[in-house]
Amino acid sequence: MTATALIIILLIGAIAGWLAGLVVRGFGFGLLGNIVVGILGAFLAGWLFPRLGVSFMLVNPLITSIIYAMLGAVILLLLIGLIRRV
Repeated sequence: MTATALIIILLIGAIAGWLAGLVVRGFGFGLLGNIVVGILGAFLAGWLFPRLGVSFMLVNPLITSIIYAMLGAVILLLLIGLIRRV
């Protein structure tokens, strides 16, 4: 993995985690936490969506990656919220 690819992954994770934190209010984890949630959300979406038959492509692959990661991060934040309530 090149340094450029790593920077892109971190940026996508940061943006996706930040957007997910806005969607699911009260579950933001700060910049580093949002990056981690965004990256984990991207992996979650990459695993879950094909199994559910969900697939989409927007005009720009970068935007599509951010949306995928954000949706996965929202799911992850909702799961974390459920676990915290117990």
